[in-house]
Amino acid sequence: LQTQGEEQVPEEPSADQQREASNNHNSKHIKGNTKDDLQTAIELSLQESQQAQAEERELHRALEASAEENAAQVKRKRSEASGESCSPADWIRQEGCPVGIRNVGNTCWFSAVIQSLFHLPVFRRLVLNYCLSERVLEKCKSHSEKRNIAFMQELRCLFALMVGSNRRFVDPSAAVELLRDAFRTSEAQQDVSEFTHKLLDWLEDAFQLAANGSNPEDKQDNPMVQLFYGTFVAQRVHDGKTLSTIEQFGQYPLQVNGFNNLDECLEGAMVEGEIESLHCDQTVSSGQERWFSKLPPVLTFELSRFEFNQSLGRPEKIHKKLEFPQVMYMDRYLHRNVEQTHGRRGEVKRLKDQLTVLQQKLESYKNYGSGPTKYPLADMLQYVLEFATTKPTNTPPSAPTVPVSYQHIQTEPEDAGSSNGSDCTQTATQRTPIHKPFTQCRPPMDGPLHPAPHSVTEEELHFVRSCLTRWRTEVENNINELKASIDKVSQALEGMYSDNSLCQVPYRLHAVLVHEGQASAGHYWAYIYDHTRKCWLKYNDVMVTESTWEELVRDSYGGMTNASAYCLMYINDRLPHLIAEDTDDETGQVLQGMDSLPPILRRYVREDNRWFQQELREWEEQFCQASQEEPSAPSEHNNVNSEEPSTEPQHPKPEPTPESNQEQSHEAAEGAVAEPVQEPVQKSEGQLLLDLAFHKAFHEEYSRLYELSQEETTPHQDPRLQHVLVYFFQNKAPNPIIERTLLEQFGDRNLSFDDRAVSIMREARAKLRLIRPEDMDMEEYLQWQDDYSMFKTVFAYLLTGLEQYQNGKIREALIYLAHAYQDNTALLKTGERKGVDQTLIALYRRKCLKELNENAATLFKTGEENDVEEAVTIMNDCVIPCMHLMVRDSISQEDMEVIEAIRNHWCSYLEQDMDESLQEKLSEFLPRVLDCSAERVVLKEPPKVRKSPHDLCSRLAAVMESIHSTSIVTVK
Repeated sequence: LQTQGEEQVPEEPSADQQREASNNHNSKHIKGNTKDDLQTAIELSLQESQQAQAEERELHRALEASAEENAAQVKRKRSEASGESCSPADWIRQEGCPVGIRNVGNTCWFSAVIQSLFHLPVFRRLVLNYCLSERVLEKCKSHSEKRNIAFMQELRCLFALMVGSNRRFVDPSAAVELLRDAFRTSEAQQDVSEFTHKLLDWLEDAFQLAANGSNPEDKQDNPMVQLFYGTFVAQRVHDGKTLSTIEQFGQYPLQVNGFNNLDECLEGAMVEGEIESLHCDQTVSSGQERWFSKLPPVLTFELSRFEFNQSLGRPEKIHKKLEFPQVMYMDRYLHRNVEQTHGRRGEVKRLKDQLTVLQQKLESYKNYGSGPTKYPLADMLQYVLEFATTKPTNTPPSAPTVPVSYQHIQTEPEDAGSSNGSDCTQTATQRTPIHKPFTQCRPPMDGPLHPAPHSVTEEELHFVRSCLTRWRTEVENNINELKASIDKVSQALEGMYSDNSLCQVPYRLHAVLVHEGQASAGHYWAYIYDHTRKCWLKYNDVMVTESTWEELVRDSYGGMTNASAYCLMYINDRLPHLIAEDTDDETGQVLQGMDSLPPILRRYVREDNRWFQQELREWEEQFCQASQEEPSAPSEHNNVNSEEPSTEPQHPKPEPTPESNQEQSHEAAEGAVAEPVQEPVQKSEGQLLLDLAFHKAFHEEYSRLYELSQEETTPHQDPRLQHVLVYFFQNKAPNPIIERTLLEQFGDRNLSFDDRAVSIMREARAKLRLIRPEDMDMEEYLQWQDDYSMFKTVFAYLLTGLEQYQNGKIREALIYLAHAYQDNTALLKTGERKGVDQTLIALYRRKCLKELNENAATLFKTGEENDVEEAVTIMNDCVIPCMHLMVRDSISQEDMEVIEAIRNHWCSYLEQDMDESLQEKLSEFLPRVLDCSAERVVLKEPPKVRKSPHDLCSRLAAVMESIHSTSIVTVK
């Protein structure tokens, strides 16, 4: 079994191949044995038995070596792999949950296609049980044959891990590397159809070796051909004769432009257009017709959603909506139903023409008029009737009831000098402003609210009313009749192919491959129907989530967002073996998980799971106490504090003293500090006093810091910021690390402010000089110091980012928060108390990301050159690098929602008309927005920050107070 390498082919055949060769060898001897020599047969049997045992031992060694190499690769890539989390629990596969596939750099296309094929049980069985005999292997000399065999081995290993791995997602790097050379460049994102064509070609060639190695041209027994390939008959009329050809197809291409649903696409692909005859009023076929003569069990439609824009000189994506059903019937496209389908196509054409005429008539009633603006005819007649029946009036409205300002605005008096009475005289030339609220201006209640004829007789009114009423009734009746006819014709069209005679070949939708983005770049994922759970699942690289048909429609039909279906995989609903799981030959029970794997792959997966468990244990050791041989400081002090909490917190040592009086406590502390120091037996009185002073100071400081480390962390304060030993205590640092750190503190010259401090400083330095190299692992000591320095840096970045966010400097805030999250992730990998809680960082990182993206989008939409450049700068320097880092970490659901919202926002611009220069700018950075694995992430380094413990403590209190009180607090 291989784990990596492009052209690596095992020099020795696999166990299965050896076993098959052995069987062939045995059969040859038995068939060719013309002598009745029982002894010879027994000897041969013994030799073959010994050979089989030797092969089994060699297989076991090869399996172990392969598993070890695979585990080594996983370890090497663990720190840099995208989608991995700092928490080992996030790597563990949940029971019954399918396995995801890691995106190893522009390989979302690989994940989408492989997942759709893997979750087809019949295909999965073929891959897992793929085997070549030794005889065939010896004949495989060409590069392509060796490459195909190596790829099949890697695909088998990948499928086996997807079946039985305990990991939440698996690494496809080995299989992907073999595919890289098949394309023009390893960096360009591959098209799903291009990859699928290449994959099917490789699978076909690989299985051809297993199906019929002696005759490569005979592909009747090739399982890939039987599963994915069909044939169609192409017919055309030439000189009055019908010419037919039979062609094979794998993925069937369908055009999207000009069609509304999948059936219309198929009709357009099966029947080419018609042209008017030049000599008679008839239409004749302009080309050929295609009819499926044999449908494959797995029918794949490739939707052509890209076209080349000649004016721009580049391909563009077609975002048009295209509907497709969950179950479709293929009877109408089969060659055996030519006559029946021809008759119905003629009827369909007649009904469609009739429907077009009816819809045009209905449209003329709904939009009536000869001018540019049109209205419903029935409503127009009703409005004219209302006008005719409105009573005319010759008396102007009474003025005193209406404010002068309203009267002046609403009506202009017919006479220039009409009087209202009293003091309110209004003329056409008088414009006296009256400042009253608009709400006080009410229309006159005694005047007409609608226009009315100046005069109308009863005879005219009767005639107009009768005519308009009759016409309106006629129009409404005609509209209702047209609607009923349209419904009747539509139902006839819908039922044209739905009778039982043309519903005998059902195909059920198995998988939908979705593309989001534009022609040059984008992201792929797959919706796959789980036949066991009876639900849809969404496979998006490492993320596998339960979905619904409504979500699939929203993402796959197109026309609504920039995401749309790119490939549809249907399976014959009358062939249950396609989705049937493996069963035990004896019991008939369904084989699940590891039980469904061949023995060699079962052992391979078990070895990988064993290495995975070892990885988890290594991670768990970072969060557990030190080994029992060297107990950690906090645990010892927990025991001491239970007896004497205030006077007995001793320095950690192999054998803690149980005494509780003060003098014995000092002696214990002295023994702990003096342990690595070889002092003279005889000491002067002054030296003894100096030692006592030093040990007392050492013991008091040690006790204070240890008690401080027992305090709980709150949102407003973190005791780890106050001293490095608090950080060490909480993270269970080894005893020598804690002791040397405290000695370094006492030996600091800046703390020597009096004679007593100077003497203590000198004593501490003397003890430091006496620490031997074998007493201290300096690399470990420096690593602990670096961890604490990084911890303070993370806190400084976090607090600075929060302060910048509150001050409205979102761009600067995002840079600080992004660096804080990355550095903190590295700390948390080595211990749960090594870093800061990621929740707060992630929350404000999302807020900054959303606000910055909104600012960039607003600037971009203005179209102004400076604003567009600023928007592109924001995206390239801040938003996109941060998105890339988020995706490469273990992304949370909240982060994923923000990223999807950003992608959808920018993708929506593709559907809008915009200047060509804006389109070019958008095409420059949109691929990086959609595919976050395409490049090395370069995040701008933030300015240096203050990180003194006192400063960080006060800033933490101020920032958290500001967050909780929603007011900004400034730290001076």
